[in-house]
Amino acid sequence: MKSRHKVAYSLTSLFSLSLISTLIAPYFTLAFPGAESVMAAPPVTPDKSVNCEILVVGGGLSGVATAYEGLLAGRTVCLTEITDWLGGQISAQGTSALDERPTQRSLKFYSRGYLELRNRIGRKYGKLNPGDCWVSEACFLPRDAHNILNQMLKDAEKQGKGKLQWFPNTVIKDLEISTNGKIINSAIAIQHQAAKGAPPLNTFTLSQSIEDAYRYYNTSRFTKTIIRFVPKPSKSNASWYVVDTSETGEIIALADVPYRLGIDARSYLEPSASSSTNDPYCTQGFTYTFAMESTKEAQQQAMPPFYSQYSPYFSYELTRLANFDLLFTYRRIWSPNKGKPAQFGGVKFTAPTPGDISMQNWTWGNDYRPGTAADNLVYTRQQLQATGQLKPGGWMGGLRKESLGKAEENALSFYYWLVAGTTDSQLGNGVKQPRLNNRLLTGLNSPMGTVHGLSKYPYMREGRRIIGRPSWGQPSGFGIWEIDISRRDYNDEYYRKTLPAEMYRQLKAALAGLEAVSVIEGKISPEQAMRRTRSTIFPDAVGIGHYAIDFHPCMVKSPPETPGNQERPGERRGAGQAYPFQIALRAMIPQKIDNLLVGGKSIATSHIAAAAYRVHSFEWSAGAAAGTVAAFAIKNSVAPYQLVDDLPKSEPQLEALKRLLKQNGNPTAFPDTSIFNENWENWR
Repeated sequence: MKSRHKVAYSLTSLFSLSLISTLIAPYFTLAFPGAESVMAAPPVTPDKSVNCEILVVGGGLSGVATAYEGLLAGRTVCLTEITDWLGGQISAQGTSALDERPTQRSLKFYSRGYLELRNRIGRKYGKLNPGDCWVSEACFLPRDAHNILNQMLKDAEKQGKGKLQWFPNTVIKDLEISTNGKIINSAIAIQHQAAKGAPPLNTFTLSQSIEDAYRYYNTSRFTKTIIRFVPKPSKSNASWYVVDTSETGEIIALADVPYRLGIDARSYLEPSASSSTNDPYCTQGFTYTFAMESTKEAQQQAMPPFYSQYSPYFSYELTRLANFDLLFTYRRIWSPNKGKPAQFGGVKFTAPTPGDISMQNWTWGNDYRPGTAADNLVYTRQQLQATGQLKPGGWMGGLRKESLGKAEENALSFYYWLVAGTTDSQLGNGVKQPRLNNRLLTGLNSPMGTVHGLSKYPYMREGRRIIGRPSWGQPSGFGIWEIDISRRDYNDEYYRKTLPAEMYRQLKAALAGLEAVSVIEGKISPEQAMRRTRSTIFPDAVGIGHYAIDFHPCMVKSPPETPGNQERPGERRGAGQAYPFQIALRAMIPQKIDNLLVGGKSIATSHIAAAAYRVHSFEWSAGAAAGTVAAFAIKNSVAPYQLVDDLPKSEPQLEALKRLLKQNGNPTAFPDTSIFNENWENWR
């Protein structure tokens, strides 16, 4: 096993190879005559057309789960992914340590596909945690996650008699939307492969290759195949569905449906918000992960030429975490030999031994946390317009390439800090000691599968989030908010002093309404109702999740690595424990377009709620719901919005959908979920 991860390239050659911007071909601006839809006609003739019943854009966990359920329902599923690995968080993004809560895990109360994934990981290694990490009960190698998911989809295809059409290294470039703006008629995609004589795929970092991936034309680096995805011929009016499970909400931006980005303004629904106004530039930090191997002998460590720019940022963060072995084993993903028992800061772990491999994902390390209009990663609608990306043929992925590049440099610098650094931005000098007996794992056969050693795509905690359709109680558009899930006690003096009187009154009224039964029965007073006893129960729940509201806040100054920089004040106020929560179908249905569904992190949540609605099991549950809803809608010739448009009145077809989900082993509510059950103290 160890031989798979030998260093294929020296770190010195890595810097010259992975960060040379001159290799990037010139940007070509494509402009086409105006049309009544997003795209009147493809700028180039497609090389082929592909029929789909469900087009899934994004091969992360939510996308795989969507495809999995679609295939089991016997549907023809087209699945695209910008990288060549399935799994997103646990593969291409490198975070192969499952974020789970103890109670849900002990009950194994997950979607059927997620349970199957966990079981197959266990069978692969003979145990669920081959890394013997302490952040999770399941830490493993990213490459193996891709292979496991690939086989799961093949098995689902065979079992359900569906058809899988898998398109790695593929991005959506254009959409053809009907003249009434309600239906996506087709999607144009670009699939790339290494050009003849060019280095293999995964040689270059994402910042170097992303613009090339979105160009129609062949370059010295890539040759392209232009694919037109169209509905599979059908007598049904609802002949196909497009599901956006991309990491940043690409399709909702390209289709120009209403969405939010970044901080939501403080309100009675989001009382812990750090700003009184919306701030679309401050999203959660994103992370290029990497794998490093413990070695018996000290290794020569090459200082990156840009190290001095980023070193003022790095820190163990807290005194109780200021230990290299503690950090190394936190997300250790491979441990062939059992180390000696160790303890630091109250945490017990086994010490690293030569051959151990650790994946790094650290807040004051390889997290990159821009938060201003000058450096934000995910472009706002206004920025997309200014860069021409909403024009026909203009879409280039919707990300700031420069911030990707700086995040790559930051991650490589963090590796050097771990093994050779002696400074600490938060704890001061004399804390950090060098640990030279480690090496960065690089090469196509390394855990990350890249020549440069960084993950193929950064781990994204937050992207664009749709605004659902107007619904009862939310006339401006449905959303899931902080007060729907948080355990916070809103009697806290902060809220009484910070919120305007009318806003505080609205907060009290909203929370009292959510706890109306308890108030009526005399179990609690209206004032006591300021603290939730459960999460909001949604009548249109189609999935579940449970995780703490966890923040990696943006930084105040630009660039994030500015010496002395600080996190955005107040961003962590909303952090804390959450109740087990549900995924409402209304949160997956965007405005305007009837055959578009949203899964993953782009569902209709607020900035604070999204900090909990983002981890592995949630992503799978949202995808399982999306795949089931799409297949159900096709079979019954009903649009998803029609399943919820009469709420809170009875919706017979919605109830049939929920029965199907339950029958298929995809829970929509936690055990004993009821407005009468207020005993959730064990679910922490």
